[in-house]
Amino acid sequence: MPERTLDVIGLGRSSVDLYGEQVGGRLEDMSSFAKYIGGSPTNTAIGASRLGLSAAVITRVGDEHMGRFIRETLERERVDTSHVRTDPDRLSALVILGIRDREIFPLIFYRTDCADMAIDADDIDPAFIASSRALLVSGTHFSTAKVDRASRTAMRYAREAGTKIALDIDYRPVLWGLTGLGEGEDRFVADDKVTEHLQSIVAECDLVVGTEEELHIAGGTTDTIAALRRIRQLTDATIVAKRGPMGCSVFPADIPDSLDDGIVGRGFPIEVYNILGAGDAFMSGFLRGWLRDETLETCCTYANACGAFAVSRHGCAPAIPSWDELIDFCEQGSPHHRLREDARINHIHWATTRRPGPQSIRALAFDHRSQLEDLAARHQAPREKIAEFKTLIWSAASHVAEGRADAGIIVDDRYGQDVLFAAAGSGAWIARPVELPGSIPLQFEAGPDIGLTLREWPVEHVAKCLVFYHPDDAADLQRQQIAQLQMLHAACVATYRELLLEVVVPRDRPLDSDTVATILDSLYQAGIYPDWWKLQSPPDETAWRNIASTIDRFDKYCRGILLLGLEAPEDELARAFAVARRQPLCRGFAIGRSIFADPAKAWFAGEITDSDAVDRIAESYRRIIALWDA
Repeated sequence: MPERTLDVIGLGRSSVDLYGEQVGGRLEDMSSFAKYIGGSPTNTAIGASRLGLSAAVITRVGDEHMGRFIRETLERERVDTSHVRTDPDRLSALVILGIRDREIFPLIFYRTDCADMAIDADDIDPAFIASSRALLVSGTHFSTAKVDRASRTAMRYAREAGTKIALDIDYRPVLWGLTGLGEGEDRFVADDKVTEHLQSIVAECDLVVGTEEELHIAGGTTDTIAALRRIRQLTDATIVAKRGPMGCSVFPADIPDSLDDGIVGRGFPIEVYNILGAGDAFMSGFLRGWLRDETLETCCTYANACGAFAVSRHGCAPAIPSWDELIDFCEQGSPHHRLREDARINHIHWATTRRPGPQSIRALAFDHRSQLEDLAARHQAPREKIAEFKTLIWSAASHVAEGRADAGIIVDDRYGQDVLFAAAGSGAWIARPVELPGSIPLQFEAGPDIGLTLREWPVEHVAKCLVFYHPDDAADLQRQQIAQLQMLHAACVATYRELLLEVVVPRDRPLDSDTVATILDSLYQAGIYPDWWKLQSPPDETAWRNIASTIDRFDKYCRGILLLGLEAPEDELARAFAVARRQPLCRGFAIGRSIFADPAKAWFAGEITDSDAVDRIAESYRRIIALWDA
């Protein structure tokens, strides 16, 4: 028998969810949609992974963009995709969802001959099933003969290997052909054949989880206690009844006369914003406790807390908490009835579920606009030449970066749009500026509504913002700058985008051991939590300690600090690097003019060719990387 390297394998639905972004109206009137991964067992596998379990999925996706999105999202969430099969003949499943009000959540399932409904018994590897402590199956994947056969095959392998079987009843009448295609939100339609079908499954399960309506279809009656007793006649499984805001009741043995006489896990008093995906989040929390041999009371607490997060947020899988977030909430709770408005918890959620990123970065920064405009003007060159030069910098950077996981660029869209197009999907870390160059107080280049600007960007792009700041600035200037940065931070959170905040002390202002740490303290106090800081080299070791202490005090999840160059010569950079490398929070550099300034002057003057410029920039970039690595 293989070693049990996995905690849980989810079998079945994997789709793309398009969630309407307008809340409180008809689906017909929603005009924009957020794209998330979806499908009950897939959501639960992601949630289980976030909670520290090792999870996998057995499913099929299409050989197209959405199939690749599903696979890549699973991999980013550290879910094993070794048994996710790419189906060359079918499209990935699609669901369109919306939030109409507190009771109505319209759903349209696009699942006719979709990839995940083509899972075949031959897709099930007995050794893979045996490598997991539990197999999670869902009711939907018994709704046709083909997926029924595949699911039962997986269950048979699980029984033979001693792998536990968990059933999420996951009843969607429309997916059993019991309603019209436009009635995907309907949760319950009584049907004797479906009941008979489900009852043939529960006998083989160790855990059965469902809402009261789902227990009704499995038990064949709308009397919840009677339904539970019928299920108990068929199985010795632990049965969990999800009760929405009231929490849940668990029945490990005989069914009592009341739901309140089971093991009751109380719900959390928060606003119900969106019920879609709450059951998947609940299951992930329950599995975390169940598969770690926690008490059933603890399983209920985890499950109900995960469900509370899901009903308070937009989306299904994206709403499920991380382990850090779950424990923080269970221990400290939240003063917010609208849980999604709790800034502290939201930061933990973002920082612990954001896309995996490089542990260190060696970035070539060429987002310079005003400096290159001045250079072009001195040589009477049209500004179009700036864009041409930036493509040469990208050519040099991409050549040096080949095969390096830590390479990155910072480039603007005013003159670097062609570079941004070329770099898309290259694997390079990409940041782009939002500030109007030289603006004090800070202004955004594309206009005051930074949220609209960021919504147009690919999600892989990091928002970089330079602010000139000093603790002795006038109070009104500080208020204006902080207000702009608060707006930027909120926009980054809303658009799932990382923030790189570059703080530069003006040259005419004093810079001592406390200056930068004091600035960071004031920005953190204002609720601004960048993923990365970009800072000039601190003047001494004491300044480094003060900066590190400030970041540690406010944000243990900060990705780190990147050093900027300010056109410093290489020997000066080498000295700064030697000090910085002793600082755990310093994770690399983002340097520009120290690398490309001299080739730029020669190129705009017509003294060197394009090829010469590329070679000189590449060689300088290599030397800076070597200085860091040394």
